[in-house]
Amino acid sequence: MSSSKIKIYLIAGEPSGDLLGSRLMRALRSKADVEFFGIGGDTMQQEGLDSLFDISDLAIMGLSEVIPSIPKVLRRIKQTVDDIVRLKPDVVVTIDSWSFCSRVHKALRKLNTGIKQIHYVAPQVWAWKKRRAKTMYKYIDELLTLLPNEPQYFTPYHLKADFVGHPVIESAALKADGKEFRKSHNIPSDKNIITILPGSRHNEVSRLLPDFISAARLLYAEHKDMFFVLPTVKTVSKRVKKMVAAQDIPLLVVETEQERYGAFQASSAAIAASGTVALELAMCNIPHIIAYKISKLTYMLVKALIKIKYVNLTNILLNRLVVPELIQYDCTPANIALNIERLLAHNDGYKNQMQGFAEVKKYLTDGKETPSANAASIILKVVQ
Repeated sequence: MSSSKIKIYLIAGEPSGDLLGSRLMRALRSKADVEFFGIGGDTMQQEGLDSLFDISDLAIMGLSEVIPSIPKVLRRIKQTVDDIVRLKPDVVVTIDSWSFCSRVHKALRKLNTGIKQIHYVAPQVWAWKKRRAKTMYKYIDELLTLLPNEPQYFTPYHLKADFVGHPVIESAALKADGKEFRKSHNIPSDKNIITILPGSRHNEVSRLLPDFISAARLLYAEHKDMFFVLPTVKTVSKRVKKMVAAQDIPLLVVETEQERYGAFQASSAAIAASGTVALELAMCNIPHIIAYKISKLTYMLVKALIKIKYVNLTNILLNRLVVPELIQYDCTPANIALNIERLLAHNDGYKNQMQGFAEVKKYLTDGKETPSANAASIILKVVQ
């Protein structure tokens, strides 16, 4: 092992961060002689990362879900910090998952390691917990943001923040082949494929998938030309397969990234949990609705804390309702099915989505290199 290599410690706490991490690894490798350590999922491991532990331990969300997991998460924080101190990397780059990553950063700062610390994906302080923006400079040297309006929330508080562009514009979904997907699974061209995306966390799948499947049944009862595809990820694939094992509708579960994105391009519409996946659907011009619910306790707290009109990034960026949001008590099979039927009819809502998707694409790039390449350049500059 050459001592001249730049040692980069990466931490991604969930599948969306894992995907960002894999692209960042490729970009860093193209620009410098680097070696990687840290925590990541399947896609980062495919790029050569030997993950310290399985990221499913960190893929938790909501107050009622987090509390029972606190002892395990605290152990993982200590394990991570100990590993970083042992390895003495040139830089630690954490990706999203600020709740976990911030504790790692704080612990490292207390130890005065001298290691450069960077966070990729700004916490959504424009939505809630705005006070976080005032203190982040104490724990990290640089913040890389995905949205152009985000640096302004941090730079007044002594934190260097740079907009690098949103990695969704690099998504493999944009290059996927819908016709090949249909061919490989013998799905006739006259079938309307509806993609079902219930999230990548166990608690999301447990809460959302039953309603999504019930909505699919309602749709299929009225429209026999429908076929349903359910892309999933390793962290929840066993649970997903068990939950849909005995369905009476034409349903296909797919697990690879290639098939996930092939399904996107073959889709007539999609039902999705809130998150980055909705932006990917927008980039592919797939009409979709967002449906989401959490525990009643978490919902009460979030409703009191969050001060924004919308939860979907397309709607937030455009400051108007483009993608229907069926949140909490509105997240019902009947509401989901009704909204999908409206989109399939190519009504005004469909036309509004197509126009909105074209607009939002302009917000997500700085027009220079790819977002991952921009991020890699800044990281290497901080190190050097």
